[in-house]
Amino acid sequence: MAEQASSRAGTAGLQDTPQQMDMDFGASIERIDSWIDGAIRLLPNLIVAVVLLILFYGLGLLARHLIRRQSTRKQRDNLGEVLGGFVKWVVILIGFLLAATIVIPTLKPGDLIAGLGVSSVAIGFAFKDILQNWLAGLLILLRQPFNIDDQIKVNDHEGTVERIENRATIIKTYDGQRIVVPNSDIYTNAVLVKTAHEKRRSQYDIGIGYGDGIDKACAVIRKAVAGVAGVEKEPAPEALPWDLAASWVTIRVRWWTHSRRADVVQVHASIIKAMKEALDEARIDMPYETNVQLFHDQSEATDGDRGVQREGWPAPESGAPRPRWQAQAERGASTKSQDDAE
Repeated sequence: MAEQASSRAGTAGLQDTPQQMDMDFGASIERIDSWIDGAIRLLPNLIVAVVLLILFYGLGLLARHLIRRQSTRKQRDNLGEVLGGFVKWVVILIGFLLAATIVIPTLKPGDLIAGLGVSSVAIGFAFKDILQNWLAGLLILLRQPFNIDDQIKVNDHEGTVERIENRATIIKTYDGQRIVVPNSDIYTNAVLVKTAHEKRRSQYDIGIGYGDGIDKACAVIRKAVAGVAGVEKEPAPEALPWDLAASWVTIRVRWWTHSRRADVVQVHASIIKAMKEALDEARIDMPYETNVQLFHDQSEATDGDRGVQREGWPAPESGAPRPRWQAQAERGASTKSQDDAE
């Protein structure tokens, strides 16, 4: 009986299968038909949304072009590039949001803004470094602590600024290499702008002998430095007595040149040559470092006696010290005479 019932159930299932397939196929056709109907109904909205999106895209390009042209007039091309790109994408985003509300009328602008706020927080955490560098680059371009072609030093990096991009500042070193420094590092660290002013002061220490006249040496040095091409007349070069060193009197020489490194280096080399030749011609000594070493060989009568021993062999107040051999010989002779007398 059970086998007969199972057989009848299987036969009924086979008979129902074509009907189920017909029903599923019909449901699929109806769903596709509803999609097509919905698309047809939304087609005008889609066309309007696409036209609106294209319009806002064009407005974004126009806004970027106007900002870049205005920045070019003020010789701030990098600022126009960064700010123009930012405004362009803001305009496009606004157009996209308006187009989405047209395609989906039930979607409210407030919901879009709320969703955009939540997503922006997530994006901010995910791309924190990128956004930080971008914002730092924008602030650098707005405040202009330095300009393109300025020579700056950031941490251990020094060179000429080639351009300021969204993420980093490009620096060309003096030996022809390229350094990409993140904008956040530049904005949060101390930056030495070496060409911020037209003139820059340099200095060099040179030593003269203790037997030479300081005033004469300073006058010779000032004249030699003032005659070098590239040295500014105002402020005038200076030569100042600076230190009484172990082997020489230090003269600190200071002068002003154009702040570009090429001028500073070339003038510095010319000044070294001019000072050397001028001091040689004036017969002013530029001594080497002198080291004095004292060897106590106990060659005098007072050596070994801490009460009267002379450190460094200064000149005696009167006469000359006796050699040690003579003192020993005299003591030996005196001792022998005493022994003979006894």
